[in-house]
Amino acid sequence: MPVACDPGGMVDAGDGSERAGFLTAPFVLLWVFYFLVFAAGYQLFPVVPLHLRDLGASLAESGRFQTAFMLGSGFGSLFTGPLGDRLGQRRVLRVASLALVAILTAYALLRVRWVFYALAPVHGLLWSALRTASMAKVGGILAPQHRAQGMSLFGLSGPGGVALGPLVGLWLLPKLGFAWMLAILAAVFAVLHVLIGSLPRETTREIAPEVAFTLPDRAVWGPVALLFFLGLGFGPMSPYSAQEAKALGMGWPSAFLTCFALGMMGLRAILGLTGMGRRPVALLPFMVALAALGSALLAFLPGGTGRHLASGLIYGAGYGMVHTLLFMHILEISHPERRGAGVGALFFAFDVGTALGALALGWVMERTGFRWGWAAGVVLLAMAIPVARRIASRTVTSGPVPSGILEP
Repeated sequence: MPVACDPGGMVDAGDGSERAGFLTAPFVLLWVFYFLVFAAGYQLFPVVPLHLRDLGASLAESGRFQTAFMLGSGFGSLFTGPLGDRLGQRRVLRVASLALVAILTAYALLRVRWVFYALAPVHGLLWSALRTASMAKVGGILAPQHRAQGMSLFGLSGPGGVALGPLVGLWLLPKLGFAWMLAILAAVFAVLHVLIGSLPRETTREIAPEVAFTLPDRAVWGPVALLFFLGLGFGPMSPYSAQEAKALGMGWPSAFLTCFALGMMGLRAILGLTGMGRRPVALLPFMVALAALGSALLAFLPGGTGRHLASGLIYGAGYGMVHTLLFMHILEISHPERRGAGVGALFFAFDVGTALGALALGWVMERTGFRWGWAAGVVLLAMAIPVARRIASRTVTSGPVPSGILEP
């Protein structure tokens, strides 16, 4: 019997009934879009500091681009999340992708360091809009009974971009030069701006014009605290792992970031196929501990390339699943008109933590060496394990719970 699929993600089985599906055209478009958002971001995170060093920046100063970027992204998430709830996620994606074209073009023309730091928060704000709106939009497309499977597959898009971005960026920088790299990225987002117009518009039920810009309820504070600690430890990874690799004379400067992404993709794919049990959030403490182990390998193992490879794989596996489990948790306990606000609160916590981690641990690295900075990250992740245990042990009772939530 023929099966037809509408753009909203419902499959007509041909007998008058509908069953939910998630491999729809809107889902695939959002997957590709989210992949490219992360590929562009993680192409810039290691490349811009190197470009700033060429313009005369010190080691510590070169990490300030990511600090400014993540502060803009983090605080922006508090507004872009609810803004998507008010205006519709599709509209936010279109406006932010077009504005990003202008920012990337400006980077290509800049020759003064301070302007990079001035534009970075605006860029971060736009990045937060793209991430929160994409995550909230895919949450609306996926049917509740397929949300865990769909989010596992969608969770591969960001790590895929993280794997490809640094590899391509560090390979293209000496071949094309910084300006041409940014011009190509601007053209890619111009095309994406057009493609986003094919996404289905939000229904009246999914848009809440009266939603206020309020703090999240108590159920969100635990995940917010956990992602803040995770961000603190992650802060120096993007701007400084490639710089350590170059200082050691490693032939593969993106080894950590590439393997970090492969670790994320590998464990997410395995758990997406084998399942995560009836309460996926119960895995949270183990994943934080796995990330702490990977960070410890980077701090304490001898050597260069092998240390970056092993640490990246293990750290990425744990780190990626912490994100997946927490975002699944938020989507399950949020009403449709509050998805953007919940997702935005998580992005805020992680991005602000990342910004502060890049600033503080970068300062440690400049004065005491890379190893001490990585070791400080291990301590921060160890502090996050009790928070993860508390989240995993609690049954959500605050706030209204939508249909389709996983049973505790």
